[in-house]
Amino acid sequence: MASAPEVLNAINPARSIPQNWRESITYWWNSNDKETAAAEERLLRRLPFYSSSPTAPPDPTTAAAPSEPVSSGVVGRMSHFQLDGPKRYLNQFSITPTKTVANPPPPTVVLHGYGAGLGFFFMNFAALGDWAARRGGSVYALDWLGMGLSARVPFKVHAKREDTQNRVREAEDFFLDALEEWREKNGFEKVTLVGHSLGGYLSAAYALRHPDRVSRLILLSPAGIPRNPNKPTAAQEATLEAVAEAEQKQTSQSLLRRLGTHAWEAGWSPFQIVRSATFFGPLLVGRYSTWRFRHFTDEDSRDMNNYIWHITRAKGSGEYCISHILEPGAHARLPMVDRMDKLKMPVTFFYGDQDWMDEKGGRETVHRLRESGNHQVKSIRIPYAGHHLYLDNPDETNKLLIRELEKTVPSAPSAAPASA
Repeated sequence: MASAPEVLNAINPARSIPQNWRESITYWWNSNDKETAAAEERLLRRLPFYSSSPTAPPDPTTAAAPSEPVSSGVVGRMSHFQLDGPKRYLNQFSITPTKTVANPPPPTVVLHGYGAGLGFFFMNFAALGDWAARRGGSVYALDWLGMGLSARVPFKVHAKREDTQNRVREAEDFFLDALEEWREKNGFEKVTLVGHSLGGYLSAAYALRHPDRVSRLILLSPAGIPRNPNKPTAAQEATLEAVAEAEQKQTSQSLLRRLGTHAWEAGWSPFQIVRSATFFGPLLVGRYSTWRFRHFTDEDSRDMNNYIWHITRAKGSGEYCISHILEPGAHARLPMVDRMDKLKMPVTFFYGDQDWMDEKGGRETVHRLRESGNHQVKSIRIPYAGHHLYLDNPDETNKLLIRELEKTVPSAPSAAPASA
């Protein structure tokens, strides 16, 4: 089912982040599929248990930083998991124990956010590997179909724009059907899902679709949870005052905002704009990386920038889901706060204390879940962190994430009473 990607023995350091148009042209000119694979592997080679060969043992010389837990007893490998149909596969990074245990926890599946990839979790894999070695559980990080280094198959939604229910369902199906096929072909009875941003939204959607297949949901700053506070309710829409107010707001919107809304509804992707910039694309990504990863080391910042550029330049695919799932302004067309109260498995929300994602939606969802009888739910705040809390404060995120994963470890069977 899984095939190994091309083995890259020698990888040159990532190019410096372009600072002007000349450097951007050089960056763009030297971009290709082999460099895309190298960009991902640079991030993973930091791990002491990573093996770039499907059969060779890990290289102990690629040591993690001293502050990271050094994992023995696991092996980390990249592969392409084949799905049904031509040229359909999921890019996956697996962390598997070298020894089996009698009663392991369900596999943990780590799922990235919109337009990102599994490489974004490079600061979390060492801690996850340490936990997997101690508990005998496997960890899988997947690129969603049509994102990261997974197959870039055509993305299509056939429902009409005004048919919100079917429009959202078709967009969700694109990702959830692939994830379910992956689970089923692996023979996993249940999995623990750890999803960030859009990956959190899709993890919740998967749990709603397949509740018997999810043991626990861990949602890292998930998208699509709260309702749009500026959208009138059904009762309000019935009044003439609400209609007049909505028309006034539309008239007062700036031209730029109206153009942005039109592009969003037309299905444009922000990554499409970067690709359309051709040789100026690396400069645009570099400006973002310089700001976003300013607290990183130079090497980490260069490597993340190189990775982001290469997954952005790939053919557009799953990214076109965004206008079908979210409204302009990034609120869900079908908010999860109104859907998740049906879930019975444990659910944990993580938010950064400087997160732009609305934490109120998570807290309201926790309240609604408890009202429906599910008391295994809570919301956690990570200090000194924003939306990418696992990158902003990886130590605290890893500590609390492992604490939640510990709850998936089956209890040891109690000893049978001695016979008289």
